[in-house]
Amino acid sequence: MVIIKLFCQAGMSTSLLVHKMNQSAQARGISCFIKAYSANTLEREVPSADVVLLGPQLIYLMSDAKRFADPLKIPVAIIRMQDYGMVNGAVVLDYALELFQKRDGSVED
Repeated sequence: MVIIKLFCQAGMSTSLLVHKMNQSAQARGISCFIKAYSANTLEREVPSADVVLLGPQLIYLMSDAKRFADPLKIPVAIIRMQDYGMVNGAVVLDYALELFQKRDGSVED
């Protein structure tokens, strides 16, 4: 199971995106835990993630997220503005899985 954590300002604006990502994962038979969190929980939540995605509005927190993630080799990335705005769960899921595969060198279903 791949644990994908999305972060936004208050943990609410990504909830629809998380829903769409979960729908896409379920339709494809991919085992994932995907959840949205508030930016102020980065330090607590990052260590238990396999992939960390930040909402585009949180680009200023990239260095903080990497500080918590890099020692654990957890990939961190910004969700592309277009995918975030269009709530394109399938594309964001693919992006997260691609990051996970690059880190791990494996595919997990």
